[in-house]
Amino acid sequence: MPKAIPLQSATHIALNVAWVVVALVIAYAVGVALSWVLQRMKGRSAMVNDIDVLTRPPVRATLMVIATNAAVHHAVASKSEWRGPVDHALLIAGLATSTWLVASLVYVAERRAIARFAGGDTGMNDADRHRRKIRTQITVLRRLVVAIVVVFGLAAVLETFPAFSNIGRTLFASAGVLSVVAGLAAQTSLGAVFAGIQIAFSDAIRVGDVVVLENEWGRIEEITLTYVVVHLWDERRLVLPCTYFTKTPYQNWTRNATALLGTVELDVDFTVPVDAMRAELDRLLRANERWDGRVGVLQITDAVDGYVRVRMLVSAADASTLFDLRCDVREGIVKWLQRTQPGALPRQRIEAAHRSHGQDSAVPSGAPRADSALFGGSPEADRRGRVFGCPDGDDSHTDGREFARARADGG
Repeated sequence: MPKAIPLQSATHIALNVAWVVVALVIAYAVGVALSWVLQRMKGRSAMVNDIDVLTRPPVRATLMVIATNAAVHHAVASKSEWRGPVDHALLIAGLATSTWLVASLVYVAERRAIARFAGGDTGMNDADRHRRKIRTQITVLRRLVVAIVVVFGLAAVLETFPAFSNIGRTLFASAGVLSVVAGLAAQTSLGAVFAGIQIAFSDAIRVGDVVVLENEWGRIEEITLTYVVVHLWDERRLVLPCTYFTKTPYQNWTRNATALLGTVELDVDFTVPVDAMRAELDRLLRANERWDGRVGVLQITDAVDGYVRVRMLVSAADASTLFDLRCDVREGIVKWLQRTQPGALPRQRIEAAHRSHGQDSAVPSGAPRADSALFGGSPEADRRGRVFGCPDGDDSHTDGREFARARADGG
């Protein structure tokens, strides 16, 4: 049977628990009061607002851990048998909440840096390229710093265990072997991390850039230390490792500028009035607000297989506007052909070949005509055949005298 707890011990335990509960309530109340004060100061400083929003949970958790630790030290004797495990648990909780608080402050620094150096909405024009670059670099730096903070926090927690501390000293003693093993085991992961840092600071791509990769067209939505998220035009997300952008060619349509050129090609009949078609293209572009006025050209780029290939080159401020502009131009030209130039629409021509009879009778009797073969079919061709063909097997027929005789006879 379990031993009965003496009344005095039970009272002492209840008193200790009460001290802890009171400390937790007080700490939570202090956290709420601190939030109330920060909320009253929101209008004066945007940083105060960010601190209140981003650090509210870790601040309250840290205050509660500190209050619990103080209550335990005040109420529980240091020689108590369960004082050691409780102190260890509170130490781990304090390290965890402190790590959480520091990471939250890193988020606050990120938001303030973005607001100062890359504030405003990131659009697709040239003025926003610098802001998108700064935002990308700040975001990657924040992820890197948070990862370092978490690693150090985890290392601090492990150091509180004597067994892990001894293991750590042993591993540090054999750091040479450990570095080789870790390098081989984490080669891919470390490569992805360094690729992410390289992407952020090489300015190859930025958050908001329009790219074409893997035969897909989309916009860079997120850049992390290990992968990049591309928001495709049909609302799908393409997730690629950072190493993809350091090893594989891809198109960046907003690398230096957002303005682009696009083509519209049509195959039409040879009877198409090119000048009228060019005038219609000019009218369509001037009436379309998506056209930026830079380029509007119509050229005949090919004329084969019974068709004339018309190529129209247009320009727009960005990729999405260019796509819609090309569709508008294509639709307008097709409607114009249907309405005013139906004869210029593509068509297949089939011509029947008629065989005429009595062609020989139509040729005058004394008129020269082409031979059907070089060494036969006419007296002259037969003579050539006798000169070069050696019909009787005698080589003398091919000597110079026979050839000269044939030449003199007109052969």
